[in-house]
Formats: sequence, C-alpha cells, structure tokens
Amino acid sequence: MTSDSEVISADLDRRFGSLARLYGAAGAQRIRAAHIVVVGLGGVGSWAAEAAARSGVARLTLVDLDHIAESNINRQVHALDNTLGQAKVHAMRERIAQINPTCKVDCIEEFVDAGNWPDVLALGGEFDYEQLAVIDACDQVRAKTAMAAWAVRRKATFISVGAAGGKRLAHRVDIEDVSLVTHDPLLAQMRYRLRKEYGASRQGKIGVACVFSREPVLQPAAAKVVDPQEIRVVDILETQADAVGQSDGSLNCHGYGSVVSVTSTFGLCAAGWVLSKIAG
Repeated sequence: MTSDSEVISADLDRRFGSLARLYGAAGAQRIRAAHIVVVGLGGVGSWAAEAAARSGVARLTLVDLDHIAESNINRQVHALDNTLGQAKVHAMRERIAQINPTCKVDCIEEFVDAGNWPDVLALGGEFDYEQLAVIDACDQVRAKTAMAAWAVRRKATFISVGAAGGKRLAHRVDIEDVSLVTHDPLLAQMRYRLRKEYGASRQGKIGVACVFSREPVLQPAAAKVVDPQEIRVVDILETQADAVGQSDGSLNCHGYGSVVSVTSTFGLCAAGWVLSKIAG
C-alpha cells in the first residue's frame, strides 16, 4: 500500500521532474529546497512568484500591501474576476496551492521601505538569511535602494527589477549589473542613491543584478519617446528621474501604458536568473 507521503513525492516528481533534466539532479534538488522572497506582487512580481511556484520551490515569502483591482487584470497573473478586492499576497497564495500544494507560503501584508528592511521579513516567520534569494519587484526607489545595499553587504542572491511601464517590446528585456543599465529611470535613480548614500563604486560593477528593457520609455501624454542618452543624466541629478517619470514620482505602471507581454517577461527573467543561481 502506498503512503500519503509517497503519493505526494510521486506527484512532485511528475510535476517538477523536468528540472533535473535541465539543471541536473543536484541543481534541481537545490531549487526544490529553496526559499525565495518576492517583494511586490504586481505585473512583474506576480509572474516571478508564479515561476518560482511552478519550479517546485519549498518556500515562498510574498510581500505586498496592495489589493487586486480591475485595472490589474491586463498584466497581473493573480488578477481575475473572482480575486478582485483580495489582498494580492493571499490571492497568490491560493493560486500557488493549486500549483505546488507542498510549498510553504508566507504572506506579509506590508510595503517595504528603507526603514523596515530586512526586519519586515520576520513577519513571515523564522528563516535563514543565508538561504534567502530575493526578487525585488517593487517600484519605490528608496525601498529598492535599501534592499540592494543590504544584498551587496550580505552577498545575498538578489535581483532588482526596473520599470516595465511605457515599454512594448518584450524582446528588448535584458539583465545586467546596475552600473550598466540604460533606458530605465527607476534603476538609474537607484544607482545614483547607491553611490551617493551607500558608497557604491562609481567605476566598474556595483554587484546588483537588474532586469531592464533597452527600449526607450514611451511617454503616455504626448506619445513621446525619451532620449535614452538623457536617462544617464540621473547619475548626476537624481531629480531627472522624476522628470521623466509619471506625475506622482513613483515611476510605476500607473502613469504609463503597460502590457502583459513585457511585465511578465520582466518577472520571468528575474525568476529564471534566481533559479539558475540557486541551482549553481
């Protein structure tokens, strides 16, 4: 007679067995034992969390204070008619339960900011800092900067995602160290703050991997493309990033147009990078 644990194990092997053929048995096992934190569950982070769940990770910590709105349906994987009004972290947890019922999902209903990182993680329960991999999919520059500086200090597995709003071309998405990022006012401002406030190097790589698009930002009001060369001015004047951003200065998707083919690509690229790092 087959025990319940054997049935669960067999199910997981069927669901996630293809990872061993891609990453090798040891790499797939490391992924299956992984703990991934996703900060921000919008058009980017929801897809990153989905990818992690579909890769069979043991634990996910989801951090976001927002609730699902109808305007999210065009780009967020957990945004459906029957999830409208739900907390994003809880809607994502319910979805993950249908993908990998053995995954432990911690829901933290908070916004990360420069003052509460990394202490906010403790709200999800006990964890080992050395085992964490973090995907930053939030859109607040001070929070992004604090997380990036922490990751550099701890040499943590960490990737930060830039602004997907105002972009149409998914094939222009790339991953580089933040020192080499172009065409992204949000990451340009983060780079400026890392150098000004945390002493990051002004020459060579900083040590923060970033997902970004090489496509110029399409401004919504005048349908005007920002000159990509001007984006780099933010390294000298941080206010330039707000000038090319939306009116509320948060540089998220609300002030720009957005499309799921781009936002999901950002999230999947971040998840793929983290899975590869974990697998070794």
